[in-house]
Amino acid sequence: MLLYGVQLVLLAVCFPFDKQRKILHRQCFWWSNAVIGLSPYWELKVNGLGNADPKRTYVIVANHQSLADIAVLYQLRLQFKWVAKESLFSIPFLGWCLGLCKHIRLKRNDRASIRDVYREAIRYLRSGMSVLFFPEGTRSETEEMNPFQAGAFKLAISEKVPVLPVVIDGTRHAIPKGDWVMKSKVFCNLTVLEPVETAHLGPGDFSKLSETVRSRMAEKLA
Repeated sequence: MLLYGVQLVLLAVCFPFDKQRKILHRQCFWWSNAVIGLSPYWELKVNGLGNADPKRTYVIVANHQSLADIAVLYQLRLQFKWVAKESLFSIPFLGWCLGLCKHIRLKRNDRASIRDVYREAIRYLRSGMSVLFFPEGTRSETEEMNPFQAGAFKLAISEKVPVLPVVIDGTRHAIPKGDWVMKSKVFCNLTVLEPVETAHLGPGDFSKLSETVRSRMAEKLA
């Protein structure tokens, strides 16, 4: 609620010169600190931040374990736009904040929506704004990642943007699937791997790129 109020005020003040809502996005950094810090038994370790250059534009891909991933991924301290399922935008306060920051809405199994997502993602990437995907498409219910969908990797190749893999481990236990309550005594790790360059890849290489990224992430998760 506090984050939403702050973002509303800043939107009114910054609207004329902050078209990408970067200032609003930055407010989520302290929100993330508060959500994690106010849970005294929820410990988060962040590794590999040096692999992410704030001056570069990435297609960021992260594995997906629970709703807690949202708070954890703001610890990257990067400017990016989420690709998030449309239903999240209707969640009071949290979803409204997503809307204020102009993140990208996705209707699952809707081809028109998927096309719109790619057009919007391309527009952001070409303006220097990173885009974050959960390539599994939905949260994994096991310790292993789901198969990766191809979209993020096709996009990275077509726009010649590096892929930045991010591995999350432990959030499944922070907020189990189907639950909204954050648990205590949870230990999570957020690890940023080295970016995978795509400038040398062609359109037909998306499967190879996906397999390379997934294998690196799976190795780290294991």
